[in-house]
Amino acid sequence: MRIQRILCPIDFSATSREAMSAAADLAKQLHASLTLFHVYQTPGYTLPDGAVFPSPTVLNDLFERIDRMLAAWKVDAERLGAARVDTATDQGIPWHEIVLRASEGDHDLIVIGTHGHTGLKHLFLGSVAERVVRRAPCPVLTIRASEHEAKKIAAAHAS
Repeated sequence: MRIQRILCPIDFSATSREAMSAAADLAKQLHASLTLFHVYQTPGYTLPDGAVFPSPTVLNDLFERIDRMLAAWKVDAERLGAARVDTATDQGIPWHEIVLRASEGDHDLIVIGTHGHTGLKHLFLGSVAERVVRRAPCPVLTIRASEHEAKKIAAAHAS
């Protein structure tokens, strides 16, 4: 199997940064293209009398911020040696959109960060990475948070 197209879903967390670094390194070594992919869910609130969604101005600001952040991450991936980097965004349920993008884009590998939740937190929140692994049309490389990052995450959830 030759890896020519790598998909790296990112949520702008430190764990995603580690996954992007690994994906950029692999893209460099394998002379593969790299797609940095962010899935967002439109914020909204359900109330007893209906639903409330942000104004078009708020949504536009959100989309512009996502585009700026993706552009900065693209520059970082190129600095790490990935020669062919593109970015993409989509709206929806993250694991579903990642699997769909991998299928439609004929990606050969997904490199995704995992926060390493266990116990009740894993039971209630689930894991995007786990769902991607179970449904992906190609191999998936999961990158766990570094020990330092894992301690920070645990401390944040403890408070």
